[in-house]
Amino acid sequence: MILITGATGHFGKSTIDFLLNKGIPSTNIVALVRDEAKAEDLKAKGITIKTGDYHNYDSLTAAFKGIDKLLLVSSSDVVDRTGQHRNVVSAAKEAGVKHILYTSTERKNETASSPIHFVTGSHIETENIIIASGIPYTIFRNNLYLDMVPIFLGQQVLEKGVFLPTGETRAAFATRDDMAEATANVLITTGHENKDYGISNTENISIPEIVRSLSGIVGKEISYVSPTAEVFVETMTKAGMPEQFVGMFAGFSEAIRQGEFETDKTDLETLLGRKPVSAEEFLQGVYAAKK
Repeated sequence: MILITGATGHFGKSTIDFLLNKGIPSTNIVALVRDEAKAEDLKAKGITIKTGDYHNYDSLTAAFKGIDKLLLVSSSDVVDRTGQHRNVVSAAKEAGVKHILYTSTERKNETASSPIHFVTGSHIETENIIIASGIPYTIFRNNLYLDMVPIFLGQQVLEKGVFLPTGETRAAFATRDDMAEATANVLITTGHENKDYGISNTENISIPEIVRSLSGIVGKEISYVSPTAEVFVETMTKAGMPEQFVGMFAGFSEAIRQGEFETDKTDLETLLGRKPVSAEEFLQGVYAAKK
């Protein structure tokens, strides 16, 4: 029996769909959700729904009984992610879960000096908690989603261009669906215990290269400006962007600039059994109709 946490989110739903498409009976899949009302589409597919909250330990132990493989899709709660995940791992151990899989993140700098330590710190802590639990594990070091690129570029990218302090450094962006399919493939096969997988694209590409590609797709030159982080924060703050979003964009941009997501080591192609979707292919799908 396979249980997916965060099952009403993009990654959880996509993983479940891939499991079903690959022939796993819906009766062998359990979806953990906080709000059952948001899981009607999963119910319609025959998925067993368990209601649980990362802060409610008893709800987790009840949901995890009889589960062989548990996919812990990382919580979106940056403030208390580690505490939530600690509950999940402890409950999994108490319930006798045989294998825990975790969606972590690609990174190079594991110290507090990382510009995205507010994200990576809890991922590293969670990995350590999982390993210390003694439960056989698989950790996915997921790179940045290509799906996030349009958000980084902005809704008015075709009119106003791109203003991001990423410099010329590349990152191995990959689509969320490719990552979810690779995860599904691991869930339905054997030999993945106590392994870390790098889930990155086979190509590294920079934001200015993405902008040039986008210009070719829409038939219009899109400008790209890479300010200093200080100028970016000042400009975006004056433009009325909420502080938390300014900090997030600035942090991830600086992490890209420092090479946190550039890598030539990836297991994604092997786990998929094919080449991952490229940045060019992704951009064509998003922007080709906007010519």
